[in-house]
Amino acid sequence: MKTQPLLLRKDQERRLVAGHCWIYSNEVDTQATPLKNLEPGQPVEILSRQERWIGHGYVNPHSLICARIVSRDRNHPLSPALWLQRIHDALSLRERLYSQPFYRLVFGESDGLPGLIVDRYGDLLAVQITTAGMERARGEILAALEQVIRPKAIVLRNDMSVRELEGLEQGVESVLGDPTDELTLTEQGLEFTISPLTGQKTGWFFDQAENRARLARYGVGERVLDVCSYIGAWGLRAAALGATEVTCVDSSPTALERVADNAARNKLDTRVNHLRGDAFEVLRELRDQGRRFDTVILDPPAFIKRRKDEKDGAQAYQRLNRLGMEVLEPGGLLVTSSCSFHMSRDAFLRAVQLAGQRAGRGLQLLETGQQGPDHPVQPAIPETAYLKTLFLRVLPGL
Repeated sequence: MKTQPLLLRKDQERRLVAGHCWIYSNEVDTQATPLKNLEPGQPVEILSRQERWIGHGYVNPHSLICARIVSRDRNHPLSPALWLQRIHDALSLRERLYSQPFYRLVFGESDGLPGLIVDRYGDLLAVQITTAGMERARGEILAALEQVIRPKAIVLRNDMSVRELEGLEQGVESVLGDPTDELTLTEQGLEFTISPLTGQKTGWFFDQAENRARLARYGVGERVLDVCSYIGAWGLRAAALGATEVTCVDSSPTALERVADNAARNKLDTRVNHLRGDAFEVLRELRDQGRRFDTVILDPPAFIKRRKDEKDGAQAYQRLNRLGMEVLEPGGLLVTSSCSFHMSRDAFLRAVQLAGQRAGRGLQLLETGQQGPDHPVQPAIPETAYLKTLFLRVLPGL
C-alpha cells in the first residue's frame, strides 16, 4: 500500500521537530487528510501545514495518539531494513552495559521503535506490541529479532489493557520454540525463578535493578518490609544484605509462592516470610499491631494511568507513604517508587513530603533513582522518564 501523507494543523509541528514522536488527533488537519480514510497501522508521511516534511510513521485513526513518528530520514521509511538497524542499535547499547543477556532489549520510543517492548531472558525474548502500527509490522519485527538475536524462543506477551485503546486483541502466544513458564535469571548474585508466560508484565522488572543495587550503601537494618513485593526482588536483596527478618507483602498468592521458592533457592528462607493482602490494609494492620521496621520498601503499580487520574493517584501515593512511615523505626530508611509517567519527579516528592507531614515525620532525601540504562530516557519525550525511586531517612519530626 502506498504511503499516505498526514498533514498537521498550523503550528502543530514544533513539539515534533524538537524530537517528540506522538501526534494527537486534534493536531491533524482532518480537512486536508481525513483520518477516517486511513487504516489502523497504515504507514504515513507526516507533513507540516506548509508541507514541510517531518518524518515517516504510522497512524491509527481510532486512537487519541493517532500517529507516531518512527523515522526522520526521508530515505528510510518503515521497512525490514529499518527494523534491523534499530534492533542492532538497541543491542549494541545493552551489550556495552551488561555482561549477561538479561535486560530490556527494546524500550519503545527511546529506541526508535514506538509501540514495541522486548525483554531478553537469555535465549528467550518476551515481546509486547502495543500499537496498531507495530502490530501491522509484526512479522517483519519478529524476523528482525530472530536475525539479530538468534533466540531459541519468542513469546508475545500481548495481554496488556493498553492494546484495547488501539483496537487490538489481547493474548499470550509462543511464536518460536516451545518455552516453559519457568526460567532462572541472576541479579547481583541472587537467583530468581520467573514466569515469562504468566508473570506480571513479562515476568520481571528490569527497570528497578539499579535501584535495588543501591540498597547496599545505606544498610537495611534487621527488619525489612517489602510492600508490593511481587516475587521478592527487593526483599531478597535486603536479606542478602544482612536483614534477619524480611516480610514481603503482595495480593497475589502466585507471586508469594515465588517469593518462598526464590528465598529457598538462595538459602534465605529462614529470613524471609510473607503476608498476602491489599497493601493499604496490611500496612494499617501492621501499624495497629505496633510492628516496626528498620527499612520499608514501597514499589506499587502505577496509581495514575491517565492524566485525569492525577488527583486520586497523588492521594493514593500520599496514603501509602504515610502508612509506610508509620511502621518505620525513627531514623529508618524509606525506599519509595512511582512508575506513573503522568506524575513528575517533583510531584511525587511533594506527595511523599505531604505524607511525612501528616504522619508527623521529618524527611531527609538521600538519593533519587530512575529506571536503569536499559530503559534509556529520550530527552524530548518526557513520558519515557517514568520511574521515580526515592531513598529517604525518616525521623520523628524536623
